[in-house]
Amino acid sequence: MLKLDILSILFILFGLSALALADSNLDIKETIAKMHWFGQASFRIDNNDKYIYIDPFDLPEDSPVADIIFITHGHGDHLSADQIKKIIDKNTLIVGPASEEEQLTALEVPNLKLVKPFDTLEVKQIPVEVVPAYNIKKTKYHPRDNNWVGYILTINETKVYHAGDTERIPEMKKINCDIALIPLGQTYTMSSVKEAAEAIMDIKPKVAIPMHYGIYEGKSDDADKFQSYLNEKIDVVLLEMNK
Repeated sequence: MLKLDILSILFILFGLSALALADSNLDIKETIAKMHWFGQASFRIDNNDKYIYIDPFDLPEDSPVADIIFITHGHGDHLSADQIKKIIDKNTLIVGPASEEEQLTALEVPNLKLVKPFDTLEVKQIPVEVVPAYNIKKTKYHPRDNNWVGYILTINETKVYHAGDTERIPEMKKINCDIALIPLGQTYTMSSVKEAAEAIMDIKPKVAIPMHYGIYEGKSDDADKFQSYLNEKIDVVLLEMNK
């Protein structure tokens, strides 16, 4: 019978943990490589044969048809009927906040799922956690009572958190994710780039990706400032805006 001492067992466990971490990091890199950012909070994530959009805005004309569209709230740069109509067909599923039922129903899509904060569901084999998104200071822009949302999507074992339009809120400390897409704001969302960095330190993802800057609020170089705040604490990936 093979006998293993404590050191041998620890060595084996350490090796297995290292392999799992390497696989996890590879999954994260592959997920980021399949992300496309169109400005504001608009993303497309390509997942095998699925195209997943979040808050489609200013999309290229040749954008592929969506399998799933996630909407965080009702503002026109997040819920745009013109943009959504570019990328839907009879099989597209739209997921959006129940507070925007009227706008979403008007799109006349056959597949619509209305959600609220703290819902959990699975759509087309994608596990989804619905989380709150709101302002604490600038409450007129994104009131908590509107029940607008962010999402945590599990894509190929990688948890991607899209914060929606939000300030740094207490619920962020309970979010578990690998990648966090966070607004830099300064007018409608975060009050400062530093606040966005502090929100990331609350969340503690493996990778942070800034969004919602350089068009209607903030400056294009705010991402560099965000990266400097998180230097040697959290990896930051700056995506080029697709146009």
